Amino acid sequence: MNRIAIATVLLSMISWAGAGRDALSADKPNIIFILADDLGYGDLGCYGQKLIRTPNLDRMAAEGLRFTDAYAGSTVCAPSRCALMLGQHTGHCIVRGNARVPLRPEDVTVAEVLKRAGYRTGLIGKWGLGEEGSTGVPNRKGFDYFFGYLNQAHAHNYYPEFLWRNTEKVPLPNEVEHVINGRDVSPSGVATKRVVYSHDLFTKEALEFIERHKQGPFFLYLAYTIPHANNEGGKQGMEVPSYEPYQDRDWPEPEKGRAAMITRMDRDIGTLFDRLKQLGLDEKTIVFFTSDNGPHREGGSDPQFFNSSGPLRGIKRSLHDGGIRVPMIVRWPGKIQPGVSDFVWALWDFLPTAAELAGAEPPPGIDGRSIVPTLLGQKQQPAEFLYWEFHEGKASSQAVRMGHWKAVRNAPDAPLMLFDLRTDIGEQNDIARQHPEVVAKITAYLQTARTENQYWPLRTGAVAKPAKKPASK
Repeated sequence: MNRIAIATVLLSMISWAGAGRDALSADKPNIIFILADDLGYGDLGCYGQKLIRTPNLDRMAAEGLRFTDAYAGSTVCAPSRCALMLGQHTGHCIVRGNARVPLRPEDVTVAEVLKRAGYRTGLIGKWGLGEEGSTGVPNRKGFDYFFGYLNQAHAHNYYPEFLWRNTEKVPLPNEVEHVINGRDVSPSGVATKRVVYSHDLFTKEALEFIERHKQGPFFLYLAYTIPHANNEGGKQGMEVPSYEPYQDRDWPEPEKGRAAMITRMDRDIGTLFDRLKQLGLDEKTIVFFTSDNGPHREGGSDPQFFNSSGPLRGIKRSLHDGGIRVPMIVRWPGKIQPGVSDFVWALWDFLPTAAELAGAEPPPGIDGRSIVPTLLGQKQQPAEFLYWEFHEGKASSQAVRMGHWKAVRNAPDAPLMLFDLRTDIGEQNDIARQHPEVVAKITAYLQTARTENQYWPLRTGAVAKPAKKPASK
């Protein structure tokens, strides 16, 4: 077969399942998506935080686009990450709660889309969407390189005995007690010998990944575990090597730990931006920063201490905005004009956004829509509805955002609560009775918002046992 024939065959293979509509373009941006873990809407200076220092993220916001109305995929870890990876909300995702249900071969991730578009793809940090040997491990879901935690409970411990590099365990010099209060909590636990802090390894690995792939294009999903608590550590669960720069503050130790973790992450994100500039990649790289859900009340930390939800009602595990509205900053020098946007979007919009940036086609059947027009300063209509469901507690809860309206119901057969976010950002005044037409429209939407899921059926009444044993959150 001559060269022309070979080229013809290769080009005929370029489709959505191949390399996207612009696969041979050489000017695709590098894409970095940084995901914090349990960082609240009010935990950054640029979102009103007064006590925790976040100068690098504040500078990122000043140089980029800061969103006031961006949402996580869920109010807990695994389903939020599933929404991010698949471009689907929790009414359609396979993973809708913190149980160890892996992604399936037919679930197409953003990494798979970008890899087919010519990107080198890397995940560093916390995965939570597939255990060892399952169909959901990162290297089977589009990631060329993986370093971090597979299991979300394992990720509680910042001083683990091992981490994963691709499909191999990497032993670490930490020593961990896995039996806590007479209960085996493997693979998590509490370190009795603390030598290597996992977050520091993630930063080192991220910088090395960028260096290796500086010729581009690359996609780096940097999923930090900060400021999640080590739940097994009790009131000493805010694990960090040093309380700097807060060691002399008259604060409870868990709050010193939370603040120090966030400032440490901010420092390392600043180092990442410095490296991009050193390598001449700053204007070639679009960087997203956000959180997987609202702030936690774990590890001895109280989210009210730093007003971590800001003006919002609720925290992690709530479908009020404090549990799902998150900080979101996007920076791309020379392309994205600095500013503040109230455009309403959610993590499931990232996949089609990344696809458009890469000149690729997103997979069919997703819920997300590209927000590239908004990023580039163009007028864009938001989606009519955003939808969430959550399955912990006595019954399944659901939430909808429709324009400036926010609806929550705490069980499928419970009355719908309605809030006007223009005048009631804290969701304090239920005005459902005053707006029956809005309630009717949202109620009708809820009839079609989801598909059935064997692991997470909508539950009313008393607690029902889930189909799979939930992992610790």
